[in-house]
Amino acid sequence: MTAFKDTADDRHLSGEQPTGKKVFLASPRGYCAGVDRAVIAVEKALEHHGSPVYVRKQIVHNKHVVSSLEARGAVFVDEVDEVPEGSVLVFSAHGVSPAVVAAAQARNLQTIDATCPLVTKVHREVIRYANEGYDILLVGHKGHEEVDGTMGEAPEKVQLVDGPKSLKDIKVNDPEKVIWLSQTTLSVDETMETVNVLKKMLPTLQAPPSDDICYATQNRQVAIKKVGAVSDLVIVVGSANSSNTVRLVEVALQAGADAAYRVDFASEIKDEWFDGVESVGVSSGASVPEELVDEVLADLARRGYGDVELVQTAEEDVQFSLPAELRKTMKAAGENTTNKIKRH
Repeated sequence: MTAFKDTADDRHLSGEQPTGKKVFLASPRGYCAGVDRAVIAVEKALEHHGSPVYVRKQIVHNKHVVSSLEARGAVFVDEVDEVPEGSVLVFSAHGVSPAVVAAAQARNLQTIDATCPLVTKVHREVIRYANEGYDILLVGHKGHEEVDGTMGEAPEKVQLVDGPKSLKDIKVNDPEKVIWLSQTTLSVDETMETVNVLKKMLPTLQAPPSDDICYATQNRQVAIKKVGAVSDLVIVVGSANSSNTVRLVEVALQAGADAAYRVDFASEIKDEWFDGVESVGVSSGASVPEELVDEVLADLARRGYGDVELVQTAEEDVQFSLPAELRKTMKAAGENTTNKIKRH
């Protein structure tokens, strides 16, 4: 990864004097603690168990991360029945349902649960409120792995709320025992718009005991709002199946950017985006390694946008311990597991 100092004056990547064209670089951006934990979990599993290590679904939603781990021996599969019996299987950061866990046990797989702890929190909320007899309204996107895993904890008690069109299908047993929860990677503003409509339908609707949308998602959206408000063009680095990345593009446009685009790689940036553009905002989704942002900044510098100003709205120091199954393996091998993981 390219070394980076978080000051505008230290990041004139072109090596030339500023031309008046400017880049506003959002901070926080990129890897969150849950993504870091999941990626390191696969790396450590390969280190201790050797190749192949199987991973159900993409470990995180980023093309570069997945291809890099594949090159090291990770094998990504859609379902558990594709994994040879007795093999090592990592569950992705998005979490899995109890049915997936049971299927892995039936195949005698050595599982490593890399589910983000903030997703696990929502799973536990579902279990708690389902056991207490609540109807649970889960605000999220149909087909997203996180949603599938969360709903799988109590499918008979959870109803998915995916946009205004789904509201007409909601049916509850007791209006006094209804709670809303959410996918962790949604747009904060759009989620609350949906919740406010739900409250009009169900005035006694209860809220989760603590915020379900993760700190990293919220922080990146706050930063992109400030960046979007002062940028003609915004470029968000991240993959199309990354929910939080897609939301960043939407938030940038809502904040006032004239145009906003998502790219996986700097090579996808198009010349025609820059007609009349003086200011470019840059951010990245929570599953994006910083080297991909560096490549975008280098591309912008070649185009004359070498004056980079950091727009920082929060500091992040959240760290998660590695999965318990992996810590046990590392301890047996004499490797130190007392320190929490460090960001890449």
